Amino acid sequence: MTHRIAFQGEPGAYSHEACHAARPEMEALPCRTFEDVIDAVKSGEATLAMLPVENSTYGRVADIHRLLPESGLHIVDEVFTRVRISMMANPGVRLENVRVARAHMVLLPQAKSFLVKHGIAPESSVDSAGAAADLAASGERDVAVMASELAAEIYGLNILARDIEDHGHNTTRFLVMSPEADLGRRSDDMMTTFVFQVRNIPAALYKAMGGFATNGVNMTKLESYMVDGSFTATQFYADIEGHPEDPAVARALEELAYFTKELRILGVYPADHKRH
Repeated sequence: MTHRIAFQGEPGAYSHEACHAARPEMEALPCRTFEDVIDAVKSGEATLAMLPVENSTYGRVADIHRLLPESGLHIVDEVFTRVRISMMANPGVRLENVRVARAHMVLLPQAKSFLVKHGIAPESSVDSAGAAADLAASGERDVAVMASELAAEIYGLNILARDIEDHGHNTTRFLVMSPEADLGRRSDDMMTTFVFQVRNIPAALYKAMGGFATNGVNMTKLESYMVDGSFTATQFYADIEGHPEDPAVARALEELAYFTKELRILGVYPADHKRH
């Protein structure tokens, strides 16, 4: 059986790049939506899922925190991927020939200085990797695409310029998801992700968080979102440093459980070295 890792997007997308970085030995399986990615793993078509959860420039990925708890999958790894933007065109096209550059709308402003300097007009596309595929098929000579270096390799385009983004900090955090949980201590630097709903008592969230402070457990993320569209039902998504078997983490989670009506661990996994 071929081991596959599913991702959302076209071949050459930044999610595809994350798959190559994290699981180079696995075949990457492109899917249309995040739901399709999850379904591919649940059906056995893929072994793992690669899902983006947040970006250093644009914040959390829409809907992903709602999907993760209901997916039936477990987080087994995290991957931080720098968004490096390359400008590419059909073979033989030179930078001075380029009149228009296409990319996903979130990439275009990230290379504004480069586009202005070279007098190139930005043009929005549904996704950057798909724009690269379309450009290769069209043979256009005055159009370029801004996408990953992997997209240029896949579609036979020439790279005219690399790392054209205005700022070098734009990074996307991905989670590797599996049908099977791995709760082992695979690193000295572990992360734990969980979701919870607090009990309907005064200051419940404040009291629930107190255990992490008093036990010295660092919470790196805490986000809330509605459950089933209700204004009164709120679920919280949290990342903490440490393993549930660490004495301080165990005490903090025990205290949290007292103030919650639901607590589910979504994954225990090594922290990516790029996190720090």
